[in-house]
Amino acid sequence: MTASSHPTHSFVRKAYGRIAAQGGGCCSPQSSCCGGGRASDVALGVGYSDAELATLPEGSNLGLSCGNPTALAGLEPGETVLDLGSGAGLDVFLAAQRVGPAGRAIGVDMTPEMLEKARRNAETFRERTGLSNVEFREGQIEAIPLPDATVDVVLSNCVLNLSPNQGQVWKEIARVLKPGGRVSISDMVLLKPLPEAVRESVEALVGCIAGAALREDLERMIAEAGLVDLGLQSKDGNVEAMLPSDDPMTGHLLDLLPAGTRPSDFIASLIISARKPA
Repeated sequence: MTASSHPTHSFVRKAYGRIAAQGGGCCSPQSSCCGGGRASDVALGVGYSDAELATLPEGSNLGLSCGNPTALAGLEPGETVLDLGSGAGLDVFLAAQRVGPAGRAIGVDMTPEMLEKARRNAETFRERTGLSNVEFREGQIEAIPLPDATVDVVLSNCVLNLSPNQGQVWKEIARVLKPGGRVSISDMVLLKPLPEAVRESVEALVGCIAGAALREDLERMIAEAGLVDLGLQSKDGNVEAMLPSDDPMTGHLLDLLPAGTRPSDFIASLIISARKPA
């Protein structure tokens, strides 16, 4: 699979490059949600612990999460873990500690500014922990820059919904997984179709909302990729943690939604688990 020049890739790359430079703010230049001074609040609200966050290099948590997939992945020492859309390295660094010096934690991201930030953070991580089992590679998640059957676990955190070809992403996940390998992915999933105005909102796209797949479409894509034992675990309260009521992005979305409805009426944060048949 070769890399794509889809317009969505260009838009997302520019938006997340700006986030890397600003240190947070995934929803819009005016918004404080998903980053900035609220990064810790968002991370705690979607399932990370103070103890986990305390182990991270400063600046690796940009508040871009919609769950904590690492906590539910059952990582074992010596495993190879891949994080798709790894950003500044949050889940990579947590995974690296769980798999230990005999394991590997690989992050893939298509945004040069994020990769630069993550690699700087990796130096701090090595100095702090003594672990040198982390690497970051540039690439698109529709064309993962890894050989077939080389990964034990695939993680991702609120990234797959940004892809213009999510079915291809799931096929790539299945390709790089070893037989018996598994998935632990946190993502936003639609409970019902979004109003057209929200789907067309570029701010909602970068905020991990407009590009989310309907639950039935997600289930179909995973099955077509050949993965089995699908599990979808709802994380109540995560949408509210990502979109606090006093944030401009929340107000923007509420203006686009039908009167009397909330974002959580349309979208949910799920931990998605699956396995490649052995």
